[in-house]
Amino acid sequence: MSRKVIIAGNWKMNKTAAEGKALAEELIPLVSDVTACEVVICPTFTTLTSVVEVCKGTNVKVGAQNVHWAESGAYTGEISAEMLKEAGVEYVIIGHSERRQYFGETDETVNQRAKASLAAGLKPIVCIGELLDEREGGKTEEVLEHQIREGMVGLSAVDMDNTVVAYEPVWAIGTGKTATPEMAQDTQAFIRGVVADMFGGEVAEKLRIQYGGSMKPENSGELVGQRDIDGGLIGGAALKAESFSQLIKNAVA
Repeated sequence: MSRKVIIAGNWKMNKTAAEGKALAEELIPLVSDVTACEVVICPTFTTLTSVVEVCKGTNVKVGAQNVHWAESGAYTGEISAEMLKEAGVEYVIIGHSERRQYFGETDETVNQRAKASLAAGLKPIVCIGELLDEREGGKTEEVLEHQIREGMVGLSAVDMDNTVVAYEPVWAIGTGKTATPEMAQDTQAFIRGVVADMFGGEVAEKLRIQYGGSMKPENSGELVGQRDIDGGLIGGAALKAESFSQLIKNAVA
């Protein structure tokens, strides 16, 4: 089954509205001829509106970096799925390892956020991944299976059609370390197998699974060339239009 590659740039806490607008304006012409890959950029909340405006009518889609599960209420500092939808957002990153590490995200809250996003018509990019000590302790599959089963409990096959999974080995984020293409492939094949057990083989085969651990222009082609790697969730390399566009082009060359 053919799965369209999806590469998303997670800007994290970088770029003001003016800087984000300029970056999007620089990126758009560099990827305007890319048809084999879905391109997504995920700015901060305050930068979303200006970037959405720039990306209208182009092949670059916009995502947010987080969402709350409630429709409204006394949740100071949070933002709802409906608010993001109204702002013109299509995707939303959920459960990134930095959210889990610094802000108390759990598999349960990931599940709640995913359900709220899907109910509002957003497409969640659900992040999972193991720590270095878990990898070295031989617990990678145990950790990932728990994150998948708890994070996706209660979702339907239709929900899964609108969901992306991002496998991000935490030890390879921003460290320069990268899982070998073979190591990443083995792990992502395991993830697809767990999804198949939960939702059936057809759903699993359609699911797009990104790799999110220090993907660069130099290795994007080899990584995305693996059978079960359907794109990337990109951090630092997404903050410069030239490197991000080259990463995308190399991935689908």
